Amino acid sequence: MEEFIAFETVIYKAEVPKAVDSGTEYNFLKTLDKASDKYIKKAVQIAQDNLDKRNKKFGDQVKDMGTTYHSTNELLEDPEFRVFNKFILNTAKNILEAQGFDLTNHELKYTEMWVQEFTRTGGGHHDTHIHWNNHISGFYFLKCSEKTSAPIFHDPRPGKMMIQLPEKEDDKITYASSKMVLKPKPGSLIMFNSYLPHQFPFDLGTDSFRFIHFNIQALPTQLR
Repeated sequence: MEEFIAFETVIYKAEVPKAVDSGTEYNFLKTLDKASDKYIKKAVQIAQDNLDKRNKKFGDQVKDMGTTYHSTNELLEDPEFRVFNKFILNTAKNILEAQGFDLTNHELKYTEMWVQEFTRTGGGHHDTHIHWNNHISGFYFLKCSEKTSAPIFHDPRPGKMMIQLPEKEDDKITYASSKMVLKPKPGSLIMFNSYLPHQFPFDLGTDSFRFIHFNIQALPTQLR
């Protein structure tokens, strides 16, 4: 019987500790980890101030269990991230074109880019979600280990998930698979279509866990 592979979803993963731009080599991992320190420190201070206000008001000694320290979109304006931002946009364009999309009259733009770090007291996590109104999303990992959390991707086809059958081998990726876990290393880049549901399960806080997250949209040029 003839087979047709239809509506498949691809997740892209590569080790990118360094890259070359205009003949110059850039150490993404070293440069961006250091450059992101100021944003994490700022986010930690804001979170601590909020905890102090809450504890003062309610008399509870709330800790930062489960906290995720999160920067704003300042990374898009930071010159230390310029080469990385350009590299990611070019990669996203190559992915969409390889998937068969016509970008002749479209230009890729970031809608968001931030760095986040899970608290070392443990419990940092993100429940299953998608990134609405974007085309490509991704993560670049700065600090992680075998002991830290890792992204879990879920089958985006609700009709299949409503009648999901048992899998013969749930440790392998097959047509029957309902989820995929990708363990990153420092320097790992993971990119995917933004409609793909994903989550980060509870992190135990054993090791540092920091990564850059970005969302990209292909906008019609006449709307710029």
